[in-house]
Amino acid sequence: MAFCKWISAFVLLSSATVFAQKTPGSPAQDPRITELITQLEAVRSPRQTAISPDGQWIAWTVSSKEGGSEVDFAPLSNPEAVHRITACAGGQKGSENDIAWSPDSKKLAFLSNCNSEHQEGLYLAEPGSNTPAHLLASLHGFAHDLQWSPDGKYVSLLYVEGATRPAGALAAMKPPSGVIGVEGLEIQRVAAVDAQNGELSQVTPANLHVYEFDWSPDTKRLAYVAAPPPGENNWWVAKLYTQPFMPGSSPVAGGRAGFDPSILVDPDKASSPIHGLQIAVPRWSPDGSQIAFISGLMSDQGVTGGDIYVVSSTGGEPKDVTPDRKATPVWIQWVQGNILGVTEITGGASHLFAYDVDSQQVMEDHSLTLPDGIGSGQQMMSLSIADTEDHPIALIRSSFSHPPEVWAGTLDNLKQITHYNDGLKPAWGKADSVEWDNEGYHIQGWLIEPANYDPGKKYPLVVMVHGGPSSAVVPRWPGAGFGGAPFSALGYFVLMPNPRGSYGQGEKFTQANRKDFGYGDLRDILAGVDTVTKKYSIDPHRVGITGWSYGGFMTMFAVTQTDRFQAAVAGAGISNWQSYYGENSIDQWMIPFFGASVYDDPAVYAKSSAINFIKKVKTPTLVVVGDRDGECPAPQSFEFWHALRDEHVPTELVVYPNEGHGFVSREHRIDVLERALAWFEKYMPAQ
Repeated sequence: MAFCKWISAFVLLSSATVFAQKTPGSPAQDPRITELITQLEAVRSPRQTAISPDGQWIAWTVSSKEGGSEVDFAPLSNPEAVHRITACAGGQKGSENDIAWSPDSKKLAFLSNCNSEHQEGLYLAEPGSNTPAHLLASLHGFAHDLQWSPDGKYVSLLYVEGATRPAGALAAMKPPSGVIGVEGLEIQRVAAVDAQNGELSQVTPANLHVYEFDWSPDTKRLAYVAAPPPGENNWWVAKLYTQPFMPGSSPVAGGRAGFDPSILVDPDKASSPIHGLQIAVPRWSPDGSQIAFISGLMSDQGVTGGDIYVVSSTGGEPKDVTPDRKATPVWIQWVQGNILGVTEITGGASHLFAYDVDSQQVMEDHSLTLPDGIGSGQQMMSLSIADTEDHPIALIRSSFSHPPEVWAGTLDNLKQITHYNDGLKPAWGKADSVEWDNEGYHIQGWLIEPANYDPGKKYPLVVMVHGGPSSAVVPRWPGAGFGGAPFSALGYFVLMPNPRGSYGQGEKFTQANRKDFGYGDLRDILAGVDTVTKKYSIDPHRVGITGWSYGGFMTMFAVTQTDRFQAAVAGAGISNWQSYYGENSIDQWMIPFFGASVYDDPAVYAKSSAINFIKKVKTPTLVVVGDRDGECPAPQSFEFWHALRDEHVPTELVVYPNEGHGFVSREHRIDVLERALAWFEKYMPAQ
């Protein structure tokens, strides 16, 4: 199901449906919230970073003071000597993003929309020279994930020609019309742009939607994860393909022999060691003989986690090279020979290390654990790694106490490169990693104390359940989704648990809530509430629950199973798995988690449907959702709200126009936050 960080927040009218747009029905503006949002929006956020292959340069994108984002770069030996790259001229304004160094480290490719509000261009710059950036190719659609071919002759990218929306299920869905599932499909393909003349060729078939790709080291082949369209639905049944790269040719379905892609790994095969699981992060080995990838039970494309597998690039069965690992690898990159650079989630922290595939051992002298959220911006927890012997890296780090900045260096000598936010201090309380045991599982979570915490006072607690369920809370500075910080700043404890089904403790732990949504995971959460209530000054009679996506479902289901919560805010939730199966745009994700379709096993869906236990609810519940959410459609929220209203439970439904699963409107995100805080203040006040 959709992962989306608890996008915002969520209130306070009578039991009526509200289409939100800062209407008179919105809660009264709380000056404390205004001040807090001002603090949160003061951060300048690095969004992506890349170190040049020769280790001499570092570049990054960062939110600009004028709005949008800019590209900056500096010599790694002198990071204070920062220069800005721009594609815009003559007073034009634009936003630059998605950077990639050429293999010889002389050119930097990036995207910019300065030439049109609705159209991006692919640009090349030469850092260190006085030559201005120049337009290589105009793009007429949605583009991302720039990669140079190993021979330096092409800039490749994922491209949806003529796109009307970003690819993926988080974006607002187009209003339904025409022949559903047939007309209006937008297919993402690998495109290659000639670095000399800017000619763009679509190089993967028009009948496959590509999610990730990688070049063979000799530039003669591609590996990619793909599925037939519609792309937002079929990632969960995607296969790993390889295909020859033939410059200047455009493949079509059923093209000439030797050009069509070959299926290398098919999770649909019953005999496959990854049967029923998902594939992500394909990576060619340096000698081209193998492809490594991550496979596991994943609930969202782009939110990777599982075991690392290796398969011969000519075919055969994939081999699990991290069996029974008590952590969750999420990103990989071959460093040299048989050595992989790996990042993983372990107990709510980030672990970076080198891994010997042959011996299946972590190289302890190349290992670092950080109590931070990390990533280079290309993929989840990715790193940018130079090709030099000592393999310096670049990444963006942040935590609950430190805002995001670019760091670079070797694992044993990372140094802060940017200093955009050195003066920012958190307005919320201290964050602690908390652990507890339940039913044979060891659970970890994060607890943020109230700002200005006084152990002599009793405080309310808000439990915030992450999306997924295949995901995890790792420390990060609050971003557009705000997270738990506002609750802490206004006097609440905030518990963010990683119950069974989460990443961080191995694949068995992630798969432990299969066919059991709302039961074992909820018991883990309640055990966590008991643990922190005993240890901290928390009032057990003022405990609330909230979440978005899977967290929204857990909020809806929790109030039907227990009276522990005095207030609830359910964002983009699911109230009835049986009706949801036929309403959403991503039904393929459900079978790996439920074991069968709703038509084959309705009982397993019924047992986790909050609507079937609605008469047990007494908790006042606010429900919020976007009207064009394809992952957790608005009818699910309508159904839950309608039932609570009929049962005379205090409730309210707020529907936000033109929003998908991930809210993009700043005004809507703030409105949700204000409503959620007002709801909790009404039913379990902090003062």
